[in-house]
Amino acid sequence: MKNKNAETQGSALNIEQNGINVIDESERKGSPKSLFWPWFAANIAVLSVSYGAWTLEMGINAQQAIIATTIGIIVAFLLVGFVSLAGKRGSAPTMILSRSAFGVNGNRVPAVISWLICVGWETILVVLSTLAVATVFKEMHWASGNMTKIIAFLVVIAIIVGVAVLGFDAIMNFQKWLTIILGIATIVYFILCAHLINFSLLTTMKPGNFAGMIGAAILVITGLGMSWINSAADYSRYIPRKASSKGVVGWNTFGGALAPVILVIFGILLVASQKGNVTSAFATNISADPIGTLASVLPTWYLLPFTLVAVISLVSGAVLDIYSSGLALLAIGLPVKRWIGTCLDGIIMFFGTIYILWFASSDFFSLFEAFLFAVGVPIAGWSGIFLAELVIRKKDYDEKALFDAKGRYGSVNWVSLLGMIVASIVGFGFMTSTVSGFTWQGYLFNSFLPKAVWGYSNLGVFIALLIGFIVPFFNIKAIRKQEA
Repeated sequence: MKNKNAETQGSALNIEQNGINVIDESERKGSPKSLFWPWFAANIAVLSVSYGAWTLEMGINAQQAIIATTIGIIVAFLLVGFVSLAGKRGSAPTMILSRSAFGVNGNRVPAVISWLICVGWETILVVLSTLAVATVFKEMHWASGNMTKIIAFLVVIAIIVGVAVLGFDAIMNFQKWLTIILGIATIVYFILCAHLINFSLLTTMKPGNFAGMIGAAILVITGLGMSWINSAADYSRYIPRKASSKGVVGWNTFGGALAPVILVIFGILLVASQKGNVTSAFATNISADPIGTLASVLPTWYLLPFTLVAVISLVSGAVLDIYSSGLALLAIGLPVKRWIGTCLDGIIMFFGTIYILWFASSDFFSLFEAFLFAVGVPIAGWSGIFLAELVIRKKDYDEKALFDAKGRYGSVNWVSLLGMIVASIVGFGFMTSTVSGFTWQGYLFNSFLPKAVWGYSNLGVFIALLIGFIVPFFNIKAIRKQEA
């Protein structure tokens, strides 16, 4: 299905005219290696260091945290890599390819959830960027107050929406340069903070239980990997179908996992050391102001470069989020061009950020974050179904049927849709939250696992993923009939 309105592609300054259509063979370009750049740049955010503090709150020691988070991050981005493979096979956005599993109209449900996740994360990243600039400028006695926040907020919004509106080529070029800049700046941060790590103290930490390790792994899977899985094919759909499938999965996984593994391990070592400027309050402060707290251990001369790097890294992730949220909006059924959908999401992000920064209660950010992790349960169920279908299907996607409710994929696939609902219900039964306004106690824990031990492991995400993966195997005959 060639986009009849497509303009000349290939320039980062041209607005991409492709939307949710299947990319024409003549427009497919690049190689699996090119996927390294957007995923590395989007995940080298210094914010990942904060996860080191959060994983230690699970009651485990540094060694356990390092093992759990390393495995969790690699597994999460391996799943992202497999979804990227679908993009190469189908040359369409993730939430369009998902129609093969849920039906053209039934897929609106996961598309709405995907849109909520993308809009939620891009808003949080803008909030964090604005707070980071305001905090560091105040520390340097340059400026403070609302005017600083307003200027930082407007600049960040303009960059994110501007690059996302231009589209795929602009994003790939933008992320490539950011990869180099952010990589160098992060190494400098490591060097400046390395003296705060006390390895002798790390060996004195008492080990925690296995449930704590599972909780740490699921935390990084949900926060650093699962948040990308619903948009992975959006950036591989331009890859030629003859390209190496192993290369697509491998470069996607390597690009996405490399930086978070290093950053989270460094965060674990930094927080666990409890030395120098890093005190017991360090981990607590990270939850309230991640970027500002991480900057507090730096010499004054590096505060400004660090802030710029931290903000740029957050902007990098937000660019991918808003690009995918625009595509998800179109997949839901909004009849507009891709760049218009992106602008609409930008408006929502604009007002959402204003509300959080200037009007929300002090605990709203924690409430919003809890909401994002909650929608991680149904998206985990969707992920399992999508990945199992990818394994089961032997043939490429029927391009026309992805846009025709009367085609082979039908209007609604009730097996998949009900399977996702069941996976979500069971998954929520193994989730807990104590955030004010979003209190949730897992109603299945005491029946199967002791809540005192497993209550804060977020086990529901893994269970929803597992149930979702099983569902399509009850529908193999229907899948084979579609392919015939």
